[in-house]
Amino acid sequence: MTDTARPAGGPAGLAADTLVDVPDSALADTVLERLTTVYPAAGNPFRAQEMVAYMKGVAPFLGLRTPERRTLSRTVLDGVPRPDERDCAAVALRCFALPEREYHYFAVDYLRHHVKRCSSGFLPVARRLVTTVSWWDTVDHLAAHVVGGLVAADPSLGDRMDEWIEDEDLWVARTAILHQLRFKESTDADRLFAHCLRRAADTDFFLRKAIGWSLREYAKTAPAEVRAFVTANTARLSPLSVREALKHL
Repeated sequence: MTDTARPAGGPAGLAADTLVDVPDSALADTVLERLTTVYPAAGNPFRAQEMVAYMKGVAPFLGLRTPERRTLSRTVLDGVPRPDERDCAAVALRCFALPEREYHYFAVDYLRHHVKRCSSGFLPVARRLVTTVSWWDTVDHLAAHVVGGLVAADPSLGDRMDEWIEDEDLWVARTAILHQLRFKESTDADRLFAHCLRRAADTDFFLRKAIGWSLREYAKTAPAEVRAFVTANTARLSPLSVREALKHL
């Protein structure tokens, strides 16, 4: 997922995506204490500067490469019990409140692993994360694995994706476009195509790339349908979206 362009209590029952507090969690206390000890100790300042430059200065880094970071994460989580939804919210929100990007990556990995332990009421937390220090490196994984996982478990959340596609925050709209990336035969094609057309006129690189990427991924399951959709809407879709959609057809 490598785009390179411009730089409360528990979550259940929240009435709006923006109303999110960090819940109390003894498990999160343990995880964050370990995490903020283990990660910095292994940091590499020189590598950190390289990573900041590569990621367009979106956030500071500790300088941990992904394989090393995930090994450290296993140390952090050794002996820690499985979380409930409140724990997941607390860990993720507290990680995203820290400046260094590796903590955000930890939170995304943690939620990917435990998303099935979260209900549809977790969606406001996911939106909060999508809109915090937003960039493709966290948003795309949150879209495909966390938001997508929530919608797969509760298809009624598709209506919320119809709201997100209208959002002024382009990262929220990108999430709506990408949330079905892993759905394959379960893809709601009508919703996917409608979302692509809804933002087809946007000039933003990340939205245009997301449209093409989502169509390309669905083309692995339904190539004829994607080709027909692109052919019928070539005049509305950007050249980038068309090129990405048809790359493997």
